[in-house]
Amino acid sequence: MIMAKVFLVDDDADLRASTEQALELAGLGVEGFERAQPALERITAGFSGVVITDIRMPGMDGMTLMTRIHEIDADIPVILITGHGDVPLAVRAMREGAHDFIEKPFSGAQLAAIARRAMEFRQLVLDNRRLRAVAGQADDLEARLIGRSNAMIQLRRQMRTIGPSDADVLIIGETGTGKEVVARALHDLSARAAQPFIAITCSALPETLIESELFGHEVGAFPGAIRARVGKFDHARGGTVLLDDIGAMPLDVQGKLLRVLQDRVISPLGSNVLHELDLRFIATSRVALEAEVAAGRFRADLLYRLNALSLHVPALSERVEDIPALFMRLLSEAAARHRLPVPQVSPATLAELARAPWPGNVRELRNAAERVVLRLDAAPEVAGGRTETQTLAQQMAAHERKLLVDALIRHHGALKPVYESMGLSRKALYDKLVKHGLDKTQFQTAASQGPLD
Repeated sequence: MIMAKVFLVDDDADLRASTEQALELAGLGVEGFERAQPALERITAGFSGVVITDIRMPGMDGMTLMTRIHEIDADIPVILITGHGDVPLAVRAMREGAHDFIEKPFSGAQLAAIARRAMEFRQLVLDNRRLRAVAGQADDLEARLIGRSNAMIQLRRQMRTIGPSDADVLIIGETGTGKEVVARALHDLSARAAQPFIAITCSALPETLIESELFGHEVGAFPGAIRARVGKFDHARGGTVLLDDIGAMPLDVQGKLLRVLQDRVISPLGSNVLHELDLRFIATSRVALEAEVAAGRFRADLLYRLNALSLHVPALSERVEDIPALFMRLLSEAAARHRLPVPQVSPATLAELARAPWPGNVRELRNAAERVVLRLDAAPEVAGGRTETQTLAQQMAAHERKLLVDALIRHHGALKPVYESMGLSRKALYDKLVKHGLDKTQFQTAASQGPLD
């Protein structure tokens, strides 16, 4: 079987099939995807191929997919397929990181030539990274997990040891510390790097559907099961499954997961057929699971099974010396996303940032960097919020504005998820935006522009 080097994403089944055939005839390995999300789940920083995607697709479009891919690894080549009217959009995408674009209708030979050049570029990037690592320079892991504190050096050392193994891992860390970044890096360090990495947020799965989501189901397995479904575990076959926030998993499902971890087999709902699984499991938790076991909310035997290898991701309070360098990196990334210059930050401000509490850890620090780039915060406010001279009403208004800004950053300026997540009506959100002088377009990266609400 040829290992896929080209991921082709297009919702048009006929065009996708003909393009796959043309690329295969040109000697390229291809894997087709109808939607963007399944392709994104297969992308890691160690991905050795290229992505070709249509711009106009339902759900996640090609521009958004490109941005999400470049958040994982900015050097993965993305080639955009455009219609005649999309050429200006594609040109803008080139300025924002697209490797190339091709306009419909196109010949298979033309696309194959573009793909080959992109693959050569990708191979050069990966070769250079390996050479830098051999030369003792900062390697990919150090670039992804920034910090020269003892805590971060120790974490990276442990990851380099654990990553290449096939052992299951438990990652413990406070909210926003980067547990998923660690999990993806472990996957990329393993022999499974070219296989799927599937992240499952246990707290977000509906309790009534969690077994179907994980194990799959057959037709008629329960009322409403009108077609068979492949579960996440089967979908990740050969790769890695991340069970994010595993402490939120219901107790009865924990028991079934334990059997999966022990036996590496599953049976879809409504079926007696056992499917063997070739998977690595990585679980994360933001709380000490020993306390959850004592409270009766987590199975002790599952904890023992997961806890054979564990990693602690330090909070920012445990590595304050890393905050200035980390903030400057986040500032550069935010400026690149919004196509704005990197603001100047004084040493005094960086020192204040290091002294400030960051209960939301790296996630909160990233939001602070976004606000500085967008000129929504003055440096003293970001650096810890000196509010002694403000009235209570002023402090409450400032806090409300910060919550709105954080939500707009998180949802890239899309208003519907903002007012839904904050429990506001659409009108109430618009009124608050006017009150605080906020414009949703400030928060839209190029990939998220378009119909937003």
